[in-house]
Amino acid sequence: MKQFFLFLSMVYCFSVMGCSKNIDTPNPPSTGGGTATPNAKRRPASIGVVGDTSNVVKPTNGGMVLMGGGADVDAAFKWMIERSGGGDVVVLRATGTDAYNPYINGLGSVNSVETLLINTKALANNDTVAYIIRNAEMVFIAGGDQSDYMRNWKGTKTEQALNYLLNDKKAPVGGTSAGCAILGGFYYSGETGGVTSAQALANTYDANITLYNNDFLKAPYLQNVITDQHYLTRDRDGRSAVFLGRINKDWKTPAKCIAADERTAVCIDKDGMAKVFGDYSVTRPYSYAYFISSDAGKQPEQMEAFKKAIWNNGEKALAVYEITASVNGGGNFNVANFKANEATGGKWYWWWIDNGALNKKDQ
Repeated sequence: MKQFFLFLSMVYCFSVMGCSKNIDTPNPPSTGGGTATPNAKRRPASIGVVGDTSNVVKPTNGGMVLMGGGADVDAAFKWMIERSGGGDVVVLRATGTDAYNPYINGLGSVNSVETLLINTKALANNDTVAYIIRNAEMVFIAGGDQSDYMRNWKGTKTEQALNYLLNDKKAPVGGTSAGCAILGGFYYSGETGGVTSAQALANTYDANITLYNNDFLKAPYLQNVITDQHYLTRDRDGRSAVFLGRINKDWKTPAKCIAADERTAVCIDKDGMAKVFGDYSVTRPYSYAYFISSDAGKQPEQMEAFKKAIWNNGEKALAVYEITASVNGGGNFNVANFKANEATGGKWYWWWIDNGALNKKDQ
């Protein structure tokens, strides 16, 4: 009998232990309608989001921002947010963090800010990733290495989604540094390494001058344009002149260049009118953007491998318009046609290259 009671006690203990296991796993919480609330799952490529993750639809007013790198320009982001209608903002990058999320969220009223880190072709072709981008009311492409964007995004659903935003939905799209580099129809990839002005002027077919022609993004007004960034900070005026010379020679196209210095942003509205925004700095009170035009009738005299560049044309090879940035937007330039008589608030120069040296003078 004593053994029988001991057996019953053991059964009871095991029973209690089994019940206690169920008690430790609560049922999912339910809404007022009695439907279980699913656990939130991180979406593919997403490395962080602030705000409401449910999609909203807001009217957008298209535009583009070409930012020159370095310190971000608050006024340019506010310009984009205004054109986004306060909808969903998506930041795209291939490396880095979600640091833009709180920064952008703090500059204006938006529904959400989400950062997608797209560093493989598989992620760039993911349907959910493409859905997030297509449903954004504003997209900003971070800095980094533009060859990562070219290698991982070109020919994918991410590329298609960006072109949809630029041309069909007409949502504001911008980029800084590498993110700015890929917005031109012509672009420099940097895939084999960087190139300085001195290197490009000394050998216009340097192995690191890797240029591409309209095989990626299709931004309005920028199909005949190449961009450059960190312009004065890294003395890139000479290399951009060579880029234009190469495009003239290799593709028989009198291309243009839009170049922005650090903490400078060229904001282009849906009609192609550009203004230049920038922030004051004690060490450099002014920042600038440049609108550079080549002419089909002014071909380079010498653009050959292992030879110094020559592009003189009577010391008028390139027409260059310089605009000083301001917090409220400096100057006006019509990117839709690059007509000189429509440019205001800046200054015209002539640039030319003699025996590998870039020269400048007032018009």
